[in-house]
Amino acid sequence: MSHLENARQLEPELIRLRHSLHQEPEIGLDLPRTQEKVLTELDDLPLEITLGRKLSSIGAVLRGTGDAPGAGSGDRPVVLLRGDMDGLPVQERTNVPFTSRIEGAMHACGHDLHTAMLAGAARLLSERKSRLPGDVVFMFQPGEEGCNGAGIMIDEGILDLAGRRADAAFGMHVFSGMAEHGKVLTRPGIMMSASDTLIVTVQGTGGHGSAPYKAQDPIAVVTEMISALQVAVTRQFDIFDPVVITVGLLRAGTASNVIPDSAYFEASVRTFSETSRDRLKNLAPQLLGGIARAHGLDANVEFRPRYPATINNAAEAQIVQDTAIELFGSERMIQMRQPLAASEDFSRVLNNIPGAFIGLAATAPGVNPDSVEFNHSPFASFDDGVLADGAALYAQLAENRLHQLASENRKLTNTTGV
Repeated sequence: MSHLENARQLEPELIRLRHSLHQEPEIGLDLPRTQEKVLTELDDLPLEITLGRKLSSIGAVLRGTGDAPGAGSGDRPVVLLRGDMDGLPVQERTNVPFTSRIEGAMHACGHDLHTAMLAGAARLLSERKSRLPGDVVFMFQPGEEGCNGAGIMIDEGILDLAGRRADAAFGMHVFSGMAEHGKVLTRPGIMMSASDTLIVTVQGTGGHGSAPYKAQDPIAVVTEMISALQVAVTRQFDIFDPVVITVGLLRAGTASNVIPDSAYFEASVRTFSETSRDRLKNLAPQLLGGIARAHGLDANVEFRPRYPATINNAAEAQIVQDTAIELFGSERMIQMRQPLAASEDFSRVLNNIPGAFIGLAATAPGVNPDSVEFNHSPFASFDDGVLADGAALYAQLAENRLHQLASENRKLTNTTGV
């Protein structure tokens, strides 16, 4: 049977695992219950398991036993598959039967589906390891939501876990909307933006609201700064290389008639090229510092790098497209016209290994994807019906890519005579 047919048979188990994970979401790098549940799912499979030291990660290697002509014992092809496991500090309001039991925590971004699908792929591939002419690394990652989980796993050796650097890497993300149920989305080149944080503190002098001229009002300065940032985006950056700045945190004052000593804000910064990213990193302190000085105040401006842009290798993105069409038909495959302004730390994997990031629409069947709450909302809902599809796509990608790599090695061996 095909991976898709086998995945359909696994579907009840995938749903059971997904619901169990959803009911007990964990946040950040320390996910002990999640790690335990995944290890239980993998326990009977022929995998080499490595646990993280600084985080509750799981690295698992499946050694394929299929013939790989031209490959020595230490250079068989390796493909890495990644699924993230952490939840978000969101109070769930979906009212699904398997709603989160943890106060203030929710799998609002669908990582519970990613984990279940990757565990399913490990089982599918284990059943066909005699056909695999190379090895598969399964990367179960905590801390994707702003905690640099991928970076820590890379530092701990996940990319070389099979004994050599992986040749290709694939990650997947479900969306609660954006496309109709079951659609697969990807694109060559930039898939998702870089994400950084701008942190600004303005120091003034407090005073009475009736006499602002006797104080140095930091709130007035901060509001000017926020407006100036938006003007800078439209006047100093190419409209075809966009920059998105969103102030999500603003803190100042204690009462309506008190001018505070200081004001503080944080903004997320999204860019799609290193040119714009570097330019904004240099521009922000100059612009905001200049505004503060013009008012006789001091400002501390910090540009805190987070995630680089997620950039798909063109050849690997084509492999995703070909594999999705092979499994589901051309009507399920969408090549995105433009990247997303969200960010992903799978970007760190793709900075080291050619690969591709994939979207999978988990919108409920028959529902208009523009009418539902999107990822990170307390109302975001993801349909179980894509679990088997995601597991099959992971597995088929790994198997197809291993065979392609083995074929390339064979041709190289025949050409060089080595």
